[in-house]
Amino acid sequence: MKALYIAASGMKAQELNVEVISNNVANMRTTGYKRQRADFQDLLYENQRRMGTQTSDTGTIVPNGVQIGSGVQTVATTRIMSQGTASQTGRELDVAIRGEGFFQIERPDGTTGYTRDGSFARSDTGQLVTNDGYTVLPGVVIPENSRDITINNQGLVQAMNDAGQVVNLGQIELARFVNKAGLEAIGDNLFLETEASGAPQVGTPEQDGFGGVKQGFIEASNVDAVRELSDLIAAQRAYEMNSKIVQAADQMYSTTSNLR
Repeated sequence: MKALYIAASGMKAQELNVEVISNNVANMRTTGYKRQRADFQDLLYENQRRMGTQTSDTGTIVPNGVQIGSGVQTVATTRIMSQGTASQTGRELDVAIRGEGFFQIERPDGTTGYTRDGSFARSDTGQLVTNDGYTVLPGVVIPENSRDITINNQGLVQAMNDAGQVVNLGQIELARFVNKAGLEAIGDNLFLETEASGAPQVGTPEQDGFGGVKQGFIEASNVDAVRELSDLIAAQRAYEMNSKIVQAADQMYSTTSNLR
């Protein structure tokens, strides 16, 4: 009896589904987090009577046939890259992206990571960095005597010096990808380029299709609590139904073994 194995595959799939939902809920307050969705595929089929086969010498064919499935498998955990809500913070080094693009971050090993988390800070050398101390590329240095720091919608960073003059301190650039859902999440609010994502295209905010940036804001998670709750209920019910099938198959096995 294959029902046990089919139902077991359904329980395993829904267990993973709940894990994905729980990670979304856990990151509801994570800046720039993008929710995931579990995607499933049916497994191979056993053809006990193939549709389209002839049943007589006169050419009569089977219209439907008999196929028995083998269950379900998880094929992907798709990341939904929709825009999160902009949350005002008032901090002069907080920056939110409105539209397409990712901030470029230099990791300790020299590789480039990508993030939507624009909660930046200033290092002891004046470098614009992330909360983990990673440099924001292509590099912006804010001198110690700088005041009234401004970041316009095109990512130009300016400040006033001791002489009361407004000086340019650097330019924040964004990167975008043909398939941004193909980026690899590595934690720390960072993504890495993959073959699936394609090579990054770097440009200036609000130019050539790139989104703009907004000073004093950060992008909140795009997790919808109501949707996650409804998905969780559906996953629980699906898991419960598969467990009922396991119980039913076990009872049928028991009945068969007790036949006299």
